[in-house]
Amino acid sequence: MENKGPYYLTTAIAYTSGKPHIGNVYEIVLADAIARYKRATGYDVRFQTGTDEHGQKVEEKAKQAGVTPKEFVDEVAGVIKQQFDVMNVSYDHFIRTTDEYHERQVQKIFKRLYDQGDIYKGSYEGLYCQECEAFYTKSQLKDGKCPICGGEVKPMAEEAYFFRMSKYADRLIQYIEDHPEFIQPESRKNEMLNNFLRPGLQDLCVSRTSFKWGIPVDFDPNHVVYVWIDALSNYITGLGYDCDGNHGELYKKYWPADLHLIGKDIIRFHTIYWPIMLMALNEPLPKQVFGHPWLLVGDSKMSKSKGNVIYADDLVKMFGVDAVRFIMLHEMPFAQDGHVTYELMVERINSDLANNLGNLVNRTLSMQNKYFNGMIANPYAEEAVDEDLKDTAMRTVKAVDEKMTELRVADAIQDILDLFGRCNRYIDETTPWTLAKDPDKIGRLATVLYNLLETIRIAGVLLKPFLPDTAESILDQLDTEQRDMDSIQSFGHLETGHTVTETPHILFARLDRKEVEAQVQANEKAIAAAKKKAEESKPKPAVAIADFEKIDLRAGKVISCERHPNADKLFILKVNLGESKPRQIVSGLAQSYTPGQVIGKNIVVIANLEPAMIRGVESQGMLLAGKNGKEISVVEVNGLEPGTRIS
Repeated sequence: MENKGPYYLTTAIAYTSGKPHIGNVYEIVLADAIARYKRATGYDVRFQTGTDEHGQKVEEKAKQAGVTPKEFVDEVAGVIKQQFDVMNVSYDHFIRTTDEYHERQVQKIFKRLYDQGDIYKGSYEGLYCQECEAFYTKSQLKDGKCPICGGEVKPMAEEAYFFRMSKYADRLIQYIEDHPEFIQPESRKNEMLNNFLRPGLQDLCVSRTSFKWGIPVDFDPNHVVYVWIDALSNYITGLGYDCDGNHGELYKKYWPADLHLIGKDIIRFHTIYWPIMLMALNEPLPKQVFGHPWLLVGDSKMSKSKGNVIYADDLVKMFGVDAVRFIMLHEMPFAQDGHVTYELMVERINSDLANNLGNLVNRTLSMQNKYFNGMIANPYAEEAVDEDLKDTAMRTVKAVDEKMTELRVADAIQDILDLFGRCNRYIDETTPWTLAKDPDKIGRLATVLYNLLETIRIAGVLLKPFLPDTAESILDQLDTEQRDMDSIQSFGHLETGHTVTETPHILFARLDRKEVEAQVQANEKAIAAAKKKAEESKPKPAVAIADFEKIDLRAGKVISCERHPNADKLFILKVNLGESKPRQIVSGLAQSYTPGQVIGKNIVVIANLEPAMIRGVESQGMLLAGKNGKEISVVEVNGLEPGTRIS
């Protein structure tokens, strides 16, 4: 394959607030398919991804976890990288915005833009979404909430540096109009022009003083560089960009980027903020920004609050890497959101992978072994039906290339599936088992099987960028060395005179829907239990001594205990606290004690808790107890008279 020159592809960098779900991981699998295809067709590919590690949200999460922000992002960056690696992603560079070389260049970029008058100091008052780390005007909100994530926004005012976006707006509008391929799909371009640029572009807040976890503005250390200059510049710093002009060889070779692959929710930042920054730095703009849609569970965007989050590593344990890659890539349309459910995953894996693809490969190899001891031959005993199979194979090679040029990855995969389907119809048309019964048809049988094996080889080569392990397994079972794109530009490159694998193995086993559902439920229960255990073990916020002194803890003796008439898990206790009459306390001890086991215990009671009605019975306090799994254990004290204060 001829060398077609450099091709630089990036994904958005993942924010280190937590483990990414499959909707986040989808982007890097999509980028990987594009990168692998470009490499296969002769491009010198540089594929970069990474993590965005600064900001207020990280600072607060680290504080909650009781670690430093750097310790927090080190751990989360490792989790993110693991989620990418489990999907067999072939990135060339993983950048972190805490990398020293990146931080140094961000400071230099900020200073240069300030020195040339593109950044100025002012103050900001607006509505801030901490989840997205973005400011919005009231008119930009959707039902009073953040227009991107739907979260709460808070009024905020602080001193800040601003980027003069308006200075470059007309120039950017002209660039977009002169380069129709710059923003894709087309609907995203129209949205940026009509909703943001033409109505008038506001200057951009590019520093913060309300938190410290960020790259310091070196000439004004009360400020840290805000997310956009920090995060967006990774695309050039990761190549060795130097603000002083002493660029590394990678930057000279690969910039401008051929493709920024990002989610549709951050397209504004990549097609307005980022190009204007590059214009101000006098650097070329990327050739294309593609805002892909979202991968949804059912009809909803994944979120932990909705409880519909699915993680890539969990899916891989259930279905295997290539099956999950297939679901991600095949179920995402070009411009609309993709929708997945476990039911759909099982259906697709069974019909497209196990039946159409896997069964075809297995039965073709089995026939080759049964009728010819695995030896491949082609006596060219052709018939008219063969030409359509060959033409379909060659049309598929061309169609896949056209679809991948347009980034229509799901459509390209469907073309390959259709080619496997055409092979299955060819078997029905030629009936090899009938040919095998007639000694005079042995040459025809050999040709039919050769045509099938050759078409499977062509489909296998085409499949490599999308399902790399499966494709290699197919080609290994054919025992062919013809595995590159050059070998599928014409029909007939499968070698003859050698044998296919003697024992074909199953590429994709059929799944039992009920078994998958049971496994999903078991996983969800395990995750819920682990989450609950983590919550229970998480230390509570520190309290002042004055707050603790408000609690009146007293020793008490249980003098009676009976079951609650309206609740199986509750007891009604009478407790002697040294007062004129016993206290009545309702407590959930029934799963671990009988009433008789509680009577006589010396316990600790919160005596100044406001009375509450619990299932129709008044409770006048609360006893202290601990829980280990399902077992409850009452806190007991001995040697103290009822009513003794505990402090």
